[in-house]
Amino acid sequence: MAYTRKEVCRLLKIENRKLRIWERQQLIPKLDQYRFADLLALKRVARLRAEKVHPRRIRMALDALRSYLKESPLLEQDVQVYKDGRRVHIQIGKQKLEPGSGQLLFDFAEEEINKLLRLPATHQHSTDIADRVRNKLEADRWFEHGLALEQTGAPLEQIIEAYQKAVDLDPRSAGALVNLGTVFFNGHAWADAETQYKKALEVDPNYALAHFNLGNLYDEQGDAPAARHHYQEALRLQPNYADAHYNLALLYQELRDVMGAVRHWRVYLKLDSTSPWAQIARRELKKLEAGTVLSGSRPSMSKLELLNSEKA
Repeated sequence: MAYTRKEVCRLLKIENRKLRIWERQQLIPKLDQYRFADLLALKRVARLRAEKVHPRRIRMALDALRSYLKESPLLEQDVQVYKDGRRVHIQIGKQKLEPGSGQLLFDFAEEEINKLLRLPATHQHSTDIADRVRNKLEADRWFEHGLALEQTGAPLEQIIEAYQKAVDLDPRSAGALVNLGTVFFNGHAWADAETQYKKALEVDPNYALAHFNLGNLYDEQGDAPAARHHYQEALRLQPNYADAHYNLALLYQELRDVMGAVRHWRVYLKLDSTSPWAQIARRELKKLEAGTVLSGSRPSMSKLELLNSEKA
C-alpha cells in the first residue's frame, strides 16, 4: 500500500514544511508516495528530532542502518533507533548496530548467551563455534566499553586498552580497529594510526569510514594525492558522505583546483545546510565564486578540528 505526502502528514501529524526540511538535510528521500517502511523511517526521524538530536548524528545512524538493510531488508520492522545521552543507538533484533562504524554488536540476554555457549564439547567443531561466540561477545563488550570511555573523556591508555582487547578477541572487528586508529591519530602517532586503518580495510575493503580517516591522516602529513584517493574512495562507497565532501573541498582549494572545490562545497551544502561547518562552507564557496580566495588558503578551523571540538 502506498501513501501520499498529505496522508503521511496526517497520519504522523507532521507538517509538510518539516518533510521538506528533512529532505534538504538528507534525513529522508524526497518521495511522492510512501511505503510502510518509509513511514517507519519517518517516525524514527520525527522522534529523534523531537529529542533534539542533531541532524548530522541522525544522518550518520540512518546511513549505517540503510547500508545494513540493503543486505537484510526483511529486518526493517525489527529495528529500533533511539537516543541515549548524546549518542544515537540502533537495535536490530537482538543485535546493536554502532552508527559510527557500522559494526554489529551482540546484545543477547544472559540466558540466551548461555544457550549459545552450551554446545556439545564432544565435537571439536562445536567447541570452536562456542569459542568464537565467547570471543565475539567479549570483544563487543570491550568495544562498547571503549566507546563509553571516549564519551566520558577517560585517559587514552584506558581507551586504547579497551579497543586493543576487542581486536585481540576479534581480529575482524573493523570498528574497533578504526577507533583504535583514531585514538592514535589524535595523539599524533601517525604510523600506528595508519596501521590500524589499513588493517580495518583488510577486514572490510568497503569501509568508507576507514578510507575517510586515512584521507585525514595523509592530508595531515601533506600527502595530497593519497588523501584525495581515500576521500574519493569514501565517496565512491558512500556518495552522501558529507564530511568527505567537506574535506575534499578543502583539499582541492589548497591544490588551487577551484572547480573541484566549488563542486564539493556545493554538494556539502546540499547535505548539511544548518551546522557551524555549513557556515564555513558557505563562506568559502562565496569567496571562490567571487574569485577572492588566495592560492593554498584554508579556513582558520579545519573540519577535523571542529569534529574533535564537538566529539561526543
